[in-house]
Amino acid sequence: MTRKRRQFSDKFKAKVAVEAIKGIKTLAELSTAYKVHPNQISAWKKQLLTTAPELFSSRKNRQPKSEEELTAPLYEEIGRLKMDIKWLEKKL
Repeated sequence: MTRKRRQFSDKFKAKVAVEAIKGIKTLAELSTAYKVHPNQISAWKKQLLTTAPELFSSRKNRQPKSEEELTAPLYEEIGRLKMDIKWLEKKL
């Protein structure tokens, strides 16, 4: 019997990570309260600490995505669609 993976919302992750950063409760207490493994809480805490400076940076300082980063997924999708069309033509 397989167990379905749980998916947590971004708000929930942020809430738990902020409580872990505050340090009022230990990771063990937080894990029992929210029914999440302590390792997962520490990963969310680490992710919040590493991305926090980007939240408050101005838009001028952010690096715009390069043209290649924007177009690469589009070209991949075009390639997949062309392959699907060729396959359908062969089946007809």
